[in-house]
Amino acid sequence: MTVTVLAILETDFRPDASLGKIMNERLQKAAAELQEVHLKGLESIGQRTDDLVVYISYNPKYAIRWRVVNDVPTVVEDTVANICGKLGYIQWKTTVINVFKGNE
Repeated sequence: MTVTVLAILETDFRPDASLGKIMNERLQKAAAELQEVHLKGLESIGQRTDDLVVYISYNPKYAIRWRVVNDVPTVVEDTVANICGKLGYIQWKTTVINVFKGNE
């Protein structure tokens, strides 16, 4: 399984642009760590052609939130939820972004 974690960067930081840069760098580092360290074990699950795509972003209170945006087995989504929960990330429950899930 190919694991991809994408940081959805905040572009609305005001009035301090340097804060925005720091927060976005923090989010990018969190995405890389989540993909390369915490979710690394999921690469051995399923077929080589299977994909897991996770978006992470900030909520309005600047906590990191996550969302699986494609069809994956329930066990994979539950594993992501467990790992992200242990990291203190919250589940992204909004439907504002495009989600590429099949029939639900």
